[in-house]
Amino acid sequence: MEIRVVDNTRDISCDVLIINKFEGKQTSNPLVNRFAPETFTGKKGEIFVIHTQKEYPSTYILAIGLGKEQEVDNSVIRENIAKAVKKCIEMKAKTIAFDIETDYAFGECAIIGASIANYHFDKYKTKKEHRISELYISRVSSEIIETSKIIADSVKLARNLANEPAAFATPSKLAEIAQGLEGIKTVVYDESKIKELGMNAYLAVAKGSVEPPKFIHMKYTVDNPKKRIAIIGKGLCFDSGGLDIKPPASMLNMRDDMSGAACVLAVMKALVKLKPDVEVHGIIAACENMPSGSSYKPGDILTAKNGKTIEVDNTDAEGRLTLADALCYACELGVDEVVDIATLTGACMVALGTAASGIMGNNDEFVSDLVKIGASSGEKYWQLPMWQEYRDNMNSDVADMKNTGTRYGGASAAGMFLKEFVTDSVKWAHIDIAGTAFLEKPNKEFCKGATGAGVRTLLSYITR
Repeated sequence: MEIRVVDNTRDISCDVLIINKFEGKQTSNPLVNRFAPETFTGKKGEIFVIHTQKEYPSTYILAIGLGKEQEVDNSVIRENIAKAVKKCIEMKAKTIAFDIETDYAFGECAIIGASIANYHFDKYKTKKEHRISELYISRVSSEIIETSKIIADSVKLARNLANEPAAFATPSKLAEIAQGLEGIKTVVYDESKIKELGMNAYLAVAKGSVEPPKFIHMKYTVDNPKKRIAIIGKGLCFDSGGLDIKPPASMLNMRDDMSGAACVLAVMKALVKLKPDVEVHGIIAACENMPSGSSYKPGDILTAKNGKTIEVDNTDAEGRLTLADALCYACELGVDEVVDIATLTGACMVALGTAASGIMGNNDEFVSDLVKIGASSGEKYWQLPMWQEYRDNMNSDVADMKNTGTRYGGASAAGMFLKEFVTDSVKWAHIDIAGTAFLEKPNKEFCKGATGAGVRTLLSYITR
């Protein structure tokens, strides 16, 4: 979708001109008064469409309600613009324009909302989905336009990767993509180097697959960075559950178990264009969790990179094993902060559904900062507790810990497990996107499928 800035979108010849109205407020926009009926009150999400009968440069006028003006925020703008754009797609429009009357800084939200709504993963379809080809906007600076496009493209990249079948998005393919990022220094470790580095927990998960593991370390840096950050994405390119195999229905979408890795790849690609004054390490321990004669087994005892031992209680609790070694590696880089993002637990999905991701960490101020930035970026997070009781449930008779606890409090237990592999001096946050990374049905601005969860939050945090 091409985005074009013009002086006045009302003068543009296009298929649909999108205008707005606030609930309970008279509007100075003559188009609302001329084309929308009195029954159009401006309630949030309310839509009215009318053919202009060639009395206006645009073929149609689409009026969207934004609700009460005092209640407008980033999410209201983005979600309702997305709803209007989806309606335009239904109408088979090719060119659209925005004439949004508000003092609110709507530019970035409108562009990102429109881009998200215009997305379809139809790579493997012979008949492609309809898309908007051109969007006209006014009263928005070129800087905002460029930043918004970069963020929107990053979300799209993450969605594409997580939507790809596992036969395409293999560990080797993720490594190839990482090595192709311009302006990013990338090192990829193979199985022998992973073993040499002592990442035996991660390596155990990878043993059952014919696809070789790839440990990916990307680095973006500048002279005299004000901060050093590591972002780690869970990179399970397919998760069958291993020998504790999942039921067939639970395996259908397990290509999305590398959504954290997709997020990190998308963020790293964007940093070169956004040029933040920080050093960022993007880390992915990529592999598959498959059942075979070489698979790791329940009862195995693994030694992680930091020397701690883990009794395998369930081979389907594999993501935390790969993240354990990745966290150890990240903490050895001399970074100030570490964020890991992972489709980690079904328990988080049960607790929060698809409305929010779980978040926890070893520094409440750091976690709260990410929660606030996420809310502004359009991604909700809910802080979950990290109490000793959750850790005690993972005590083992034969090792330092088990890789699972009881059936209760699973999301917090996973967080407490990961905490064992984080250096105390490093600020750390864990984001569980199990419920938000992939949608079974359309929700708000998103269609069914991958959402690119975490991209907007991490980019906003790193570049602020």
